[in-house]
Amino acid sequence: MTQDRSPTPPDSDPSLRSFGVVILAAGRSSRMGQPKQLLPVGGRPLVVKAAEAALASAAWPVVVVVGAQAGQIKTALARLPVLIAENPAWEEGMASSVRAGLTTVEGFSRSIEGMIVALCDQPGFGPDTVAALVERQRTTSCGIVAARYEGRLGAPALFTARYFPALHALRGEEGARHVIAAAALVGDVAEVPLPALAVDLDTPEDYRRLLDQTPPVA
Repeated sequence: MTQDRSPTPPDSDPSLRSFGVVILAAGRSSRMGQPKQLLPVGGRPLVVKAAEAALASAAWPVVVVVGAQAGQIKTALARLPVLIAENPAWEEGMASSVRAGLTTVEGFSRSIEGMIVALCDQPGFGPDTVAALVERQRTTSCGIVAARYEGRLGAPALFTARYFPALHALRGEEGARHVIAAAALVGDVAEVPLPALAVDLDTPEDYRRLLDQTPPVA
Protein backbone atom coordinates (compact mmCIF):
# COMPACT_ATOMS: atom_id res chain seq x y z
CA MET A 1 0.00 0.00 0.00
CA THR A 2 1.19 3.49 -0.78
CA GLN A 3 -0.16 6.84 0.17
CA ASP A 4 0.28 10.43 -0.93
CA ARG A 5 2.02 13.03 1.16
CA SER A 6 -0.24 14.52 3.82
CA PRO A 7 -2.47 17.20 2.33
CA THR A 8 -3.37 20.46 3.99
CA PRO A 9 -6.49 20.09 6.16
CA PRO A 10 -9.64 22.03 5.35
CA ASP A 11 -10.63 25.02 7.43
CA SER A 12 -12.59 23.67 10.38
CA ASP A 13 -12.40 23.52 14.14
CA PRO A 14 -9.31 21.38 14.90
CA SER A 15 -11.03 19.94 17.95
CA LEU A 16 -13.58 18.29 15.63
CA ARG A 17 -10.98 16.65 13.42
CA SER A 18 -10.75 13.44 15.43
CA PHE A 19 -12.62 11.16 13.03
CA GLY A 20 -11.26 10.26 9.61
CA VAL A 21 -13.33 9.27 6.58
CA VAL A 22 -12.35 6.31 4.42
CA ILE A 23 -14.05 6.12 1.03
CA LEU A 24 -13.91 2.69 -0.57
CA ALA A 25 -13.36 3.00 -4.32
CA ALA A 26 -11.21 0.00 -5.23
CA GLY A 27 -13.66 -2.41 -6.83
CA ARG A 28 -13.82 -3.56 -10.44
CA SER A 29 -17.48 -2.52 -10.95
CA SER A 30 -18.16 -5.77 -12.81
CA ARG A 31 -21.95 -5.42 -12.56
CA MET A 32 -21.84 -1.87 -13.92
CA GLY A 33 -19.66 -2.85 -16.88
CA GLN A 34 -17.51 0.27 -16.51
CA PRO A 35 -15.76 2.03 -13.59
CA LYS A 36 -18.66 3.34 -11.56
CA GLN A 37 -16.24 5.48 -9.55
CA LEU A 38 -15.90 7.68 -12.64
CA LEU A 39 -19.56 7.90 -13.66
CA PRO A 40 -20.65 11.56 -13.79
CA VAL A 41 -23.31 12.56 -11.29
CA GLY A 42 -24.25 16.23 -11.17
CA GLY A 43 -21.35 17.01 -13.47
CA ARG A 44 -18.65 15.33 -11.36
CA PRO A 45 -17.32 11.76 -11.18
CA LEU A 46 -19.00 9.78 -8.42
CA VAL A 47 -15.76 9.31 -6.48
CA VAL A 48 -15.04 13.05 -6.66
CA LYS A 49 -18.54 13.80 -5.38
CA ALA A 50 -17.99 11.47 -2.41
CA ALA A 51 -14.57 12.93 -1.63
CA GLU A 52 -15.85 16.50 -1.84
CA ALA A 53 -18.71 15.63 0.52
CA ALA A 54 -16.27 14.23 3.08
CA LEU A 55 -13.95 17.21 2.71
CA ALA A 56 -16.87 19.57 3.34
CA SER A 57 -17.38 17.95 6.75
CA ALA A 58 -15.33 18.48 9.92
CA ALA A 59 -13.75 15.03 9.65
CA TRP A 60 -10.07 14.68 8.86
CA PRO A 61 -8.24 13.06 7.15
CA VAL A 62 -10.18 11.95 4.09
CA VAL A 63 -8.76 8.75 2.58
CA VAL A 64 -9.78 7.25 -0.75
CA VAL A 65 -8.88 3.59 -1.26
CA VAL A 66 -8.15 2.66 -4.87
CA GLY A 67 -7.39 -0.62 -6.59
CA ALA A 68 -8.92 -1.40 -9.98
CA GLN A 69 -8.62 1.59 -12.34
CA ALA A 70 -6.33 3.23 -9.76
CA GLY A 71 -4.62 5.47 -12.30
CA GLN A 72 -7.83 6.97 -13.67
CA ILE A 73 -9.30 7.49 -10.22
CA LYS A 74 -6.17 9.15 -8.87
CA THR A 75 -6.19 11.49 -11.87
CA ALA A 76 -9.82 12.42 -11.14
CA LEU A 77 -8.92 13.19 -7.52
CA ALA A 78 -5.65 14.97 -8.24
CA ARG A 79 -6.88 18.46 -7.28
CA LEU A 80 -8.46 17.38 -3.98
CA PRO A 81 -6.60 17.33 -0.63
CA VAL A 82 -7.21 13.66 0.05
CA LEU A 83 -4.91 10.80 0.99
CA ILE A 84 -4.78 7.97 -1.53
CA ALA A 85 -4.43 4.43 -0.17
CA GLU A 86 -3.52 1.99 -2.91
CA ASN A 87 -4.81 -1.49 -2.20
CA PRO A 88 -2.85 -4.12 -4.16
CA ALA A 89 -5.09 -6.84 -2.70
CA TRP A 90 -8.34 -5.28 -3.94
CA GLU A 91 -9.40 -8.49 -5.70
CA GLU A 92 -9.76 -10.14 -2.27
CA GLY A 93 -12.83 -8.04 -1.63
CA MET A 94 -14.04 -5.17 0.50
CA ALA A 95 -12.21 -6.30 3.65
CA SER A 96 -8.83 -5.58 2.08
CA SER A 97 -9.91 -2.02 1.29
CA VAL A 98 -11.14 -1.44 4.83
CA ARG A 99 -7.76 -2.63 6.10
CA ALA A 100 -5.87 -0.41 3.64
CA GLY A 101 -7.90 2.65 4.58
CA LEU A 102 -7.55 2.00 8.30
CA THR A 103 -3.77 1.59 8.01
CA THR A 104 -3.58 4.97 6.28
CA VAL A 105 -5.75 6.65 8.93
CA GLU A 106 -3.65 5.20 11.74
CA GLY A 107 -0.46 6.27 9.99
CA PHE A 108 -1.77 9.80 9.65
CA SER A 109 -2.36 10.37 13.38
CA ARG A 110 -2.23 8.41 16.61
CA SER A 111 -4.90 10.68 18.10
CA ILE A 112 -7.66 9.55 15.73
CA GLU A 113 -10.73 8.56 17.75
CA GLY A 114 -12.31 6.61 14.95
CA MET A 115 -13.12 6.48 11.28
CA ILE A 116 -16.17 6.55 9.07
CA VAL A 117 -16.23 3.93 6.33
CA ALA A 118 -18.17 5.17 3.31
CA LEU A 119 -18.85 3.82 -0.18
CA CYS A 120 -18.20 5.85 -3.30
CA ASP A 121 -21.39 4.61 -4.97
CA GLN A 122 -23.96 6.20 -2.63
CA PRO A 123 -24.84 9.56 -4.23
CA GLY A 124 -26.83 10.55 -1.14
CA PHE A 125 -23.65 10.70 0.96
CA GLY A 126 -22.92 14.26 2.09
CA PRO A 127 -21.25 16.31 4.81
CA ASP A 128 -24.49 16.13 6.79
CA THR A 129 -24.10 12.34 6.79
CA VAL A 130 -20.73 12.63 8.51
CA ALA A 131 -22.07 15.18 10.99
CA ALA A 132 -25.04 12.97 11.90
CA LEU A 133 -22.85 9.92 12.54
CA VAL A 134 -20.35 11.86 14.66
CA GLU A 135 -23.08 13.61 16.64
CA ARG A 136 -24.77 10.30 17.38
CA GLN A 137 -21.48 8.85 18.62
CA ARG A 138 -20.88 11.87 20.83
CA THR A 139 -24.32 11.61 22.42
CA THR A 140 -24.37 7.83 22.91
CA SER A 141 -20.66 6.93 23.36
CA CYS A 142 -21.35 3.77 21.35
CA GLY A 143 -18.37 2.12 19.68
CA ILE A 144 -20.14 1.92 16.32
CA VAL A 145 -22.71 4.17 14.68
CA ALA A 146 -24.26 2.92 11.45
CA ALA A 147 -26.71 4.27 8.91
CA ARG A 148 -30.14 2.65 8.82
CA TYR A 149 -32.07 2.37 5.57
CA GLU A 150 -34.40 -0.18 4.04
CA GLY A 151 -34.74 -1.91 7.40
CA ARG A 152 -31.07 -2.69 7.90
CA LEU A 153 -27.82 -1.20 9.16
CA GLY A 154 -25.07 -0.47 6.69
CA ALA A 155 -22.52 1.94 5.31
CA PRO A 156 -21.57 4.60 5.98
CA ALA A 157 -20.66 3.55 9.49
CA LEU A 158 -18.47 5.09 12.17
CA PHE A 159 -16.07 2.83 14.09
CA THR A 160 -14.28 4.09 17.17
CA ALA A 161 -10.69 3.05 17.74
CA ARG A 162 -11.59 0.15 20.00
CA TYR A 163 -12.91 -1.63 16.90
CA PHE A 164 -9.77 -1.08 14.84
CA PRO A 165 -8.34 -4.53 15.73
CA ALA A 166 -11.56 -6.16 14.51
CA LEU A 167 -11.39 -4.19 11.26
CA HIS A 168 -7.77 -5.20 10.74
CA ALA A 169 -8.86 -8.84 11.12
CA LEU A 170 -11.44 -8.64 8.31
CA ARG A 171 -10.97 -10.93 5.34
CA GLY A 172 -12.80 -11.51 2.07
CA GLU A 173 -15.90 -9.96 0.58
CA GLU A 174 -18.03 -9.36 3.64
CA GLY A 175 -16.67 -6.03 4.77
CA ALA A 176 -17.55 -4.87 8.29
CA ARG A 177 -21.14 -6.10 8.54
CA HIS A 178 -20.35 -8.92 10.94
CA VAL A 179 -18.37 -6.49 13.14
CA ILE A 180 -21.49 -4.32 13.35
CA ALA A 181 -23.68 -7.35 14.02
CA ALA A 182 -21.44 -8.60 16.83
CA ALA A 183 -21.33 -5.16 18.46
CA ALA A 184 -25.12 -4.87 18.21
CA LEU A 185 -25.49 -8.04 20.28
CA VAL A 186 -23.78 -6.31 23.20
CA GLY A 187 -25.61 -3.01 22.73
CA ASP A 188 -22.63 -1.10 21.39
CA VAL A 189 -24.19 0.08 18.12
CA ALA A 190 -26.20 3.25 17.62
CA GLU A 191 -28.03 4.01 14.42
CA VAL A 192 -28.96 7.05 12.36
CA PRO A 193 -31.92 6.91 9.93
CA LEU A 194 -30.50 7.92 6.54
CA PRO A 195 -32.99 6.78 3.90
CA ALA A 196 -31.19 8.67 1.11
CA LEU A 197 -28.27 6.26 1.49
CA ALA A 198 -30.45 3.39 0.27
CA VAL A 199 -29.67 4.49 -3.29
CA ASP A 200 -26.44 2.93 -4.50
CA LEU A 201 -25.17 2.37 -8.01
CA ASP A 202 -24.30 -1.21 -8.91
CA THR A 203 -25.86 -1.70 -12.35
CA PRO A 204 -26.54 0.37 -15.49
CA GLU A 205 -30.23 0.34 -14.51
CA ASP A 206 -29.38 1.92 -11.14
CA TYR A 207 -27.43 4.65 -12.90
CA ARG A 208 -30.18 5.34 -15.44
CA ARG A 209 -32.76 5.66 -12.66
CA LEU A 210 -30.53 8.14 -10.85
CA LEU A 211 -30.00 10.22 -13.97
CA ASP A 212 -33.75 10.33 -14.55
CA GLN A 213 -34.14 11.84 -11.08
CA THR A 214 -31.15 14.24 -11.23
CA PRO A 215 -31.64 17.77 -12.60
CA PRO A 216 -29.31 18.57 -15.52
CA VAL A 217 -26.20 20.63 -14.78
CA ALA A 218 -26.64 24.25 -15.83
